[in-house]
Amino acid sequence: MLAIAIGIFCVAMYFVVGIRLVRPTSRGLVERFGKYKRLAQPGFNWVIPGIDRLILVNITEVMVNAEPQEIITSDKLNARVDAQVYFKVRSDEESVKNSQYSVFDYQYQMVNLARTTLRNIIGTLTLKSANSERGMINSDLQKTMRDETNHWGIEIVRTELKEIDPPKDVQETMNKVVKAENEKVAAVDFATATETMADGARRAEIKKAEGVKQAKILEAEGEAQAIQLVNEAADKYFVGNAQLLRRLITVEKSLATNTKIVVPMNSELVNIIGDMAGIIPLAGRGTSPEKPYAGAPVKSGLSERPLKGSGSP
Repeated sequence: MLAIAIGIFCVAMYFVVGIRLVRPTSRGLVERFGKYKRLAQPGFNWVIPGIDRLILVNITEVMVNAEPQEIITSDKLNARVDAQVYFKVRSDEESVKNSQYSVFDYQYQMVNLARTTLRNIIGTLTLKSANSERGMINSDLQKTMRDETNHWGIEIVRTELKEIDPPKDVQETMNKVVKAENEKVAAVDFATATETMADGARRAEIKKAEGVKQAKILEAEGEAQAIQLVNEAADKYFVGNAQLLRRLITVEKSLATNTKIVVPMNSELVNIIGDMAGIIPLAGRGTSPEKPYAGAPVKSGLSERPLKGSGSP
């Protein structure tokens, strides 16, 4: 009975020792006596202890750094270049086998392949074009590595160019050039804005002067038309007295502005002013015999007639 128990225990331990658990992030290669036997899927797997060997292969996305390196560009400048490569092993059986049997160490060789490819690409570019065409460099790097690693069972997800740093003295010179160009653009923009403002102000002054000029022209034309109408009316209704009417207009304007005027006693304006006023001061206390009084006729060069408002019939 003891021998049977020992035998059962040994079998159980042998079975337990052969248990292998594969996670969903991995695939397993089972080798028997050094020869590929089968693919171990995620979950429970059992191998013959001492006979079978299980090799786990990660199938998730992995990032490797291509490590910084000095690359000479086509314009004979040393640039410090660094890149990252994102890849993963495809999950099918053939790809998992190729990642182990077609390449010795795919991560190590991935790094060296990325470094070599970067030297080939950037070596044909100038430093300025390399900095401005990062997208093209990433695209070329990814395409080259995809073609080279296709038989490894590897999928190149993407590549990222981390940095392209020129030498320190070149960097300082480039910064000065960029600063000067920015200052030049700013100066041109400022000059353009100032010119635009000055042009706008000039146009505004021109428009204002044209408006004043047009107003004066219209005013002069209005006055000329008014004078023409007055002259026509004078010629029509005041035949022979056009000059007298002009003098009367002058007197009327002067009275409107409270300007003192002197009217000759024997001029024709006396009768006309009297008609406009309608009132002549009446003789009263302190009136001298020489001054005219209400009802007394005023002599003019045209006729003698009593003033309005007098008591004479």
